[in-house]
Amino acid sequence: MRFHILADGDEEALVDLQSWLADDPGTAGVPVATVGGHGPTMGVLEALDVVLGSAMDIANFALAYATWRSVKRDEPPGNAQGGGAGAQRLVHGDSTVDIGHLSAEELADLLRRLNGTRPEGADE
Repeated sequence: MRFHILADGDEEALVDLQSWLADDPGTAGVPVATVGGHGPTMGVLEALDVVLGSAMDIANFALAYATWRSVKRDEPPGNAQGGGAGAQRLVHGDSTVDIGHLSAEELADLLRRLNGTRPEGADE
């Protein structure tokens, strides 16, 4: 499953999230690439491209993201946008979803639904 996490004008949040995911034992192996802008915004970090390959990747990403967001929310605002203002919208195909308020469990469920998979152990 491939999706984007949008910067929403907060490049610092994306850089921080990318670093967090790389340092987290559960997501260190998850491919995360930066997506830059085109045209007049060339060189501006617009999104992270994330690829999750398994149900375990989905669960680990959801937990790492929710933990990162919780830590960012508790930090004092360090820029004009406030602490953790970006990296809260997920884009998958034609769907754009605000994930800034979701728990780890809710995010994992959303990612499984977007990916068309069922939770492990779920009845058919």
